[in-house]
Amino acid sequence: MSAWIHMISDDEADDELLDVLNLSRTPHGTVDNVMRVHSLRPATMRGHVVLYRATLHDDANTLPTWFQEVISTYVSILNDCDYSLANHWNNARYLIDDEERADAIETALKARHPEDAFEGPELALLCYAEKLTLSPASMIQADVTVLKTAGMDDGQILEANQIICYFNYVNRSLNGLGVSTDGDVVGYYAKT
Repeated sequence: MSAWIHMISDDEADDELLDVLNLSRTPHGTVDNVMRVHSLRPATMRGHVVLYRATLHDDANTLPTWFQEVISTYVSILNDCDYSLANHWNNARYLIDDEERADAIETALKARHPEDAFEGPELALLCYAEKLTLSPASMIQADVTVLKTAGMDDGQILEANQIICYFNYVNRSLNGLGVSTDGDVVGYYAKT
């Protein structure tokens, strides 16, 4: 466990915190530092895990899961958030399941040139993600119209918007509290 503030271990947790820690466990049975950093305020941990799962792991989402992870990765790159980048690029690479394609995407995103690896609706969503992340006050209705023209429906636009907003929130939380992946199993699909 590593952060600039104290994180409570399972052994130190009271019943209320244990309940939320159990809710927050990954498929590996662990609680990642991104959630554990909330241990001094279990209510925010509960809210965070519910928001995370609704944003990225809801069965109603129609954007491909691999692309949801690409959006997550791009926002994390734009925010220089090593924690989220490590986890969500690991997830995207796993889901893309094509090393050459994944390498091209990683290079394009890190160079902030998504147009080198994407076109059409995917590129439009990544451009929207960049603008919303870097200059949110400059967003205009035309930014959403571009997405609709590219073939995205309102539900997909909302999904992308919520992923972008969630990662802007979590990137700032992680960077602001110095949370690292020390002790975490990196990536949702990682084998332990």
